[in-house]
Formats: sequence, structure tokens, C-alpha cells
Amino acid sequence: MRIGELAARAGTTTRTLRYYESRGLLPARRDAHGHRTYDEGDLRLLAQIRTLRDFGFDLEETRPFVECLRAGHPQGDSCPASLVVYRSKLAELDALIGQLTAVRETVAGQLARAERARDELAAEALVPGGPEPVCELGGQR
Repeated sequence: MRIGELAARAGTTTRTLRYYESRGLLPARRDAHGHRTYDEGDLRLLAQIRTLRDFGFDLEETRPFVECLRAGHPQGDSCPASLVVYRSKLAELDALIGQLTAVRETVAGQLARAERARDELAAEALVPGGPEPVCELGGQR
């Protein structure tokens, strides 16, 4: 098949396919007229790349999976190099989850502190002669 058909079937653009070719992820085969030609195996490569990209893998991280498929393996993740990338990505995700958990705890603490301060201010305002509530933006309520 030609590049336009492959792009349509893969749900991508010809520009993306040319880029993958320039990065060595997609084979650069030409017919007698110089047109790029592709087969069903190339469609499998693109499906593997797209799946990994959808999961947050960068383009270079897809290389071991693509090479595994190109070597004739039935699955792109059946080679040792692919497993190394999976392990690395899991470690990266675990680190991000840890960072997000810490940020969440900080924001939750700030919210609880702000709500207590608001409630204390409101309670003081109910006391005769207590302070008048002031808007944080500098204006009075």
C-alpha cells in the first residue's frame, strides 16, 4: 500500500509517517517509481507505536517494541529490551504518583487551614464588637 492509504488505515498523517521513517521506526521501501510502499506489518508497527504513545511513552521509548516486531516476534513486548522499557516507565510513573500524592497532601492541608481560618473569622464576627470580616483581596464584606 502507499503512504496515503497507510496513514488513513493507521489514523495518522503522511507527515507523521515520514517523520517515523526519518527516525528509523518505519522502513523506507520504495517501488520502481520511487513511491513509498508499506504492508500489513507496517500497520502493526504503527499500531504498536500509537498504543505506547497513548500510554505516555515518548517516541524513542517505542523503538525496542518496534524492533521486536520487525525481528519477527508476534508481540512487540516479547523481547528483553521492551521489558526494560516497561520497567523504566513503571518506575517513572511510580515517582510521578509519589510527587502528585505529596502535592495533593499539601493542597489538602492548605485547604483545611484556610477553612479553619475562615470559620474562626466568621465566629469572631458574630461576637459583639468582634472584627469585621475583610476580603482577602483588600475590600470589606
